[in-house]
Order: sequence, then structure tokens, then C-alpha cells
Amino acid sequence: MSEAKIETLQYRFDGPEDAPVLILGPSLGTTWHMWDRQVPELTRQWRVFRFDLPGHGGAPAHPADSVAELSARLLATLDALGVQRFGYAGCALGGAIGVELALRHPERLASLALVATSPRFGTADEFRQRGVIVRTNGLDPIARSSPDRWFTGGFAAAQPAITEWAVQMVRTTDPGCYIAACEALAGFDVRPELGRVGVPTLVLVGSEDQVTGPAEARTLVAGIPDARLAVVPGASHLVPVEQPAAVTDLLVRHFSSAWQPAFDSTTGQMAIVAAPAKPVLAAPPQAAPIAEIAPPVTAPQPPGRPDAYETGLKIRREVLGDAHVDRALEGSDEFSGDFQEFITRYAWGEIWDRPGLDRRMRSCVTLTALVAGGHLEELAFHTRAALRNGLTPDEIKEVLLQAAVYCGVPAANSAFRVAQQVVREETTPAE
Repeated sequence: MSEAKIETLQYRFDGPEDAPVLILGPSLGTTWHMWDRQVPELTRQWRVFRFDLPGHGGAPAHPADSVAELSARLLATLDALGVQRFGYAGCALGGAIGVELALRHPERLASLALVATSPRFGTADEFRQRGVIVRTNGLDPIARSSPDRWFTGGFAAAQPAITEWAVQMVRTTDPGCYIAACEALAGFDVRPELGRVGVPTLVLVGSEDQVTGPAEARTLVAGIPDARLAVVPGASHLVPVEQPAAVTDLLVRHFSSAWQPAFDSTTGQMAIVAAPAKPVLAAPPQAAPIAEIAPPVTAPQPPGRPDAYETGLKIRREVLGDAHVDRALEGSDEFSGDFQEFITRYAWGEIWDRPGLDRRMRSCVTLTALVAGGHLEELAFHTRAALRNGLTPDEIKEVLLQAAVYCGVPAANSAFRVAQQVVREETTPAE
């Protein structure tokens, strides 16, 4: 049986063909042009490889809903080009791809830089909520709010052309691919695995980043054995765009001094040079980024549960959201705890995990059953779940109209009132 073909990524090379390859990975909603200001200096020493995420920058719209899938597509692209070993710098989602490569394919990676990156990006609920907004309203609300997330207020006001470029970059992204990328970030959590990142790593963050700020950066540095932290003053999330000179200087010095040797092809082994204990990265003379070392933290370990419980808990969180599930579990006690375990294991771990129906169809069935039973509180929860599972407000309306015929108009009248309120809450973009 032939293996399924892995999609490749849209890419470009800059720099001398015989130089070592340095890859620059983009953030969600951006294109490879976010690295334009770094390329002239970096190509003095490296052959720079940049790529676009699916559906970004005019790339083919083949959605990928996990960081692992994006990493596999990047490696397939590099394999086709004959690139085996490389340095890697990535911003946000691009940084998550870099961590994935370091964990799953360490033999390919010579050095790593993580820009505006976190071992877990916010909460899964936040990114699934963003997917609901895009599915309902398109990308325009996200595009218009992007400068507020990406740049400091002073930079956005002083650079209207760059601000407009950022808005248009998001606006022209394929919505389905953007939603899939949100799913990739929602499912990304490598906090327990950071200790296995064995490549020299620079963690770089803007001091004013409100998306993945210095706290997240310190978590990375505390968990990765050979990592250094550089905090760039006066920069927000897209620090390579806002402070290009500082970022370029930091990347040049990191990749020039921390390039791990390749495996010896004759022995299959690699000489490891002992890294200094948490070295401090000196600040460049002009841009003056601050480097500091984070205190050690202990990554939380997921609790172990038997058989279908863990599967059920994962699906329950994906469908109903972390906040809802946390409330249900925290509110349980000796009297109700067995029931919470029962529904997690059997309803979510057994039935919702069956392959016969996809989650959209299961949401349709669930909404209809809740209307028939008059379970309006559960209907509110599952209307939110239906939006997360990919149903549009129009499709939910059709389900309720169908239920009106077979469950009765009074039941549907109450259901419409509940669902209307949930849809308004979930699909109205934040001001």
C-alpha cells in the first residue's frame, strides 16, 4: 500500500548556494516577508530559506491543523531540495515548528532560535474561539485588530505603511487555512518535553509583547537545557519587524557561535561540546536588547488515567472548552466524582471517539436530542461546541428548524432563544 503524499510548502532561497542553510519560519497570519529586514545581513553567512504557511501569501490552500503536520510538510519540502541539516529561527507558530523539529528530528537541526514563542500559546479555547469568529465573519475583524497584537502603539502610529501591510497580509490569507492554523496552536503544548530539546537555543522576545511575552520566554529558557534569553526593549509580538536591527544582530551572533556539529557518518555519533551553565547573551551596542536567565521551573506532568478516560478528557476539552470542563471537574466531589468520570470515559472517550460520524454530524445529532428533551442548559453548552466543531450559525439554524418539525414548535422556540444568545456571544469580534 502506497503512503499518502505529504504536501510541500511554498518557499524561496536567498544567499550563496554553498553556504549552510538557515530557515526562517513565519508567524500565524504573516508571510515570509516578515523577515525581509533580516535577509541582507543573514545572507552574508547563510543560504536563507523562507517559507509560507498553507494559504498564506498566495500559497496553496491545503490546511494543516497540527504543528506536527506543518513540520512534516517543511521536512518534505527540504527533502525534495536535498537540504538535510540546517539552523532554524521561527516566530510564534513558526517557533512552535522549530520546537517540534528539535524534539522529533534533532539530527536535522544545528541550532535554534525561538522568537515570540511559547511552549503553550494561551489556551485552546482562545484559538478555537478565534476560529469560530473567522468561520462566521471572515478574516476582516482579525485583520483589523492584528496591529494591536503585533506592534506597540507608538510604532503602529509612526509606521502607517507597515501597519496597513500587516492588515492586508492577514486579510488575504485563506480563511480555512487560518482556522486550521488556529487548531494547530490550540493543540500545541510541549511544556513536559522541553528538557529533551538538545540543540543550542536562543529565546528572543519583545519586552512589550502581550501575546507571548517575557513570562512565556522564561518558561522556555528554564525548560531547555542549553538556552539563552534576550529581551528586546520597545518591541511587541512581531519583534523582527518592529526592531529589525536588534533581532538581526542577535540572530547573527547566536547562529555564528552556536552551530552544533552534525552526526559523524562513520560512527553514527556526534561530539557534544559541554555548554556553559546558562550563558548570558551580551547586548549589542545600539539596540541594547537585555538578556537574562530565567529561574528554573518544574513543568507540570499530565495525570495518568487508564483506558478511555484520557481520550475522553481530551475530546471533552476540545468540544466543550477548557473553561467549561474545568468548572465541571472542580465542582465535583465524593458524591459526583464518579459521574464525572463516567461521562468522560464513556460519553466522550467511547461514543464521541467512534469513527462512524465526524464531530459536525455528532453536534447535529446532539443539538436535536437536547431540543427534544428540553435540556436548555446543555443546549447552550453544545451550541458553543457545534461552532467549535465547524458548524456555521446558518447550519445550526437549519438543525433547529428541522427539530421544530419533529420535536414541536414550543421546544424549538426555547431552543432558538438559547442558541441565538450563544451565537451572538461566540461570533461577535472583540472590540
